Amino acid sequence: MVYRYDSDEDAYVPFRDDEPEGSSPRPGPPPPAGPSPSRFPTPSLARPNQIMLPSSAPPRGAFPATQQEPAPRYGPAPAPPDEPAPVGVAAAPPEPGTTTVAPPPRRGGGRTWQVLVGGAAALVLLALCGLTAATLLDGRTLIGQQAGPSAAPDTTRDTVPAEASDLDSRDTDQAPLTAREVFPASTLAVGDGETGYEVLRTQSSASCAVAATGEVSELLVRLGCNQVVRATLRAPDGDHLVTTGLFNLTDRSSAERARDRIRQLLDERQGRFRGMSAGDGTEVIATAPARVGWQVRGHYIAYAVVARTDGATIRAGDTTVREILFDMLEQHLNQGVLERRAEGGTASQPTEGPTDDTGNQDESTED
Repeated sequence: MVYRYDSDEDAYVPFRDDEPEGSSPRPGPPPPAGPSPSRFPTPSLARPNQIMLPSSAPPRGAFPATQQEPAPRYGPAPAPPDEPAPVGVAAAPPEPGTTTVAPPPRRGGGRTWQVLVGGAAALVLLALCGLTAATLLDGRTLIGQQAGPSAAPDTTRDTVPAEASDLDSRDTDQAPLTAREVFPASTLAVGDGETGYEVLRTQSSASCAVAATGEVSELLVRLGCNQVVRATLRAPDGDHLVTTGLFNLTDRSSAERARDRIRQLLDERQGRFRGMSAGDGTEVIATAPARVGWQVRGHYIAYAVVARTDGATIRAGDTTVREILFDMLEQHLNQGVLERRAEGGTASQPTEGPTDDTGNQDESTED
């Protein structure tokens, strides 16, 4: 901060002898603009690092002249060789008396690292693509080896006889069923051998209509049924009668179609399976309300009709009736008769598990 001292002496101007008395002093040049000079001016010291601008240069003689080095001036850096100079921007020419110093050149290490990292990433990507292609080729080769024909095993010692049959079609299972094949004895030992069913009557017919009525009979004939072998038996408890047998259809597909349609026909009461009377005291099997079950193996439909000897209605959850149906359909006809027939050769399909196709039949109105 600069302190200024003003006094009356500053305003006193002496008269010269050669000037007439009463004359005013000659006008001189106007005082310079700005603050008045102080009687005790603060000495100005030269600053070596002070940048002198042309517009703010002090008058000569204000302070002792000193040798000052011109301040460095940085101009625009020259463009790199691989980068074009910016268009529309012109560098200002350096002012006279100043020295232009170019900044140090920028190092190219950043660009080098970018090139190296990009190359490494490309190599990794190529390696991953190669591994993926190799894995796909190995997988296709393995699949081709698995799908290709394998060497046939030596079956010379286990060659099946010429009469081998396939239960899926009547074309490969041409031998017709017989009553002796299906019911070989007068008593059937089922399961552990302690349960015996008394065979009261057997029948083998080329007309499937004798074992069914209504649309059930028409369905079987339409799907190629050409034979039925059945029998009426008395259950070990003496309170139930059962008529059971096999329908011989064209192929497995026909048998499965008939199986699926039979349930609907029974529910709509558009047909029923016939029970076969075997003499005195057995007429109820053909007329009384009954419980019926059926299942498919190959081109055969196995069925069973169970009725009480007293003609009473059978409850849906009767366990005794369910056991009789299981004994006839699964243990005797499937695991017994048809298994022996399949073992005469080699069936192409494994034994299909029994289906729980059961239903009720109302009493017959036929004479």
